[in-house]
Amino acid sequence: MSTPPGEYYTEERWNNWLDRLRDEDIDPEDEDSARLLLNLQDDAAIAVVKIVAEYEDGEIDDDAALQELARVRDIVLSEVDFEDEEKRMLIDGVQTSLVCVFYAAEEYVAGGPPEEGSVTEYIRAAADAEAEEDVDTALAYCAQAGTLLFDGESLDMDIAEDIEYGLVAEWVNGLDSLGTALADPEVIDEDE
Repeated sequence: MSTPPGEYYTEERWNNWLDRLRDEDIDPEDEDSARLLLNLQDDAAIAVVKIVAEYEDGEIDDDAALQELARVRDIVLSEVDFEDEEKRMLIDGVQTSLVCVFYAAEEYVAGGPPEEGSVTEYIRAAADAEAEEDVDTALAYCAQAGTLLFDGESLDMDIAEDIEYGLVAEWVNGLDSLGTALADPEVIDEDE
């Protein structure tokens, strides 16, 4: 049974997560705080996975899938109004991580995975591109790595240890959420 458009992820759902973050004391070093941020990120990744899964199953066509991905992306990546500067930075980190998830899904629906290369090779190429300050190419490589995750490959997070902290490290964090969502696309309860 197909999910009606607009029901994969809603603005209300995103705002519920943001309200929880507003209400709680957030300390990135605290396990509960880190879990809340990770759940927020994983929840959005699960929505992306569900859209792509329905596309793969023929429940929706590529145009509908791309429209729905764009709609969810607009919700999740919209500017967040937080008075607390630290919380706003944490949300920005989650959004940055998810940028790659959306690009990977759109790339997968529009063109499928690349015929050659592995997740690790694309991430290494992305890190090299970032080192050369070519952010667009770095994002494209990370998105290609993501298409391979949709195609059944897995991400070895050991690679994260080899990457300098920066955008590629954030995007790999998003790809980790994508891999988790692909392995277990169960909706996360906003109260968890």
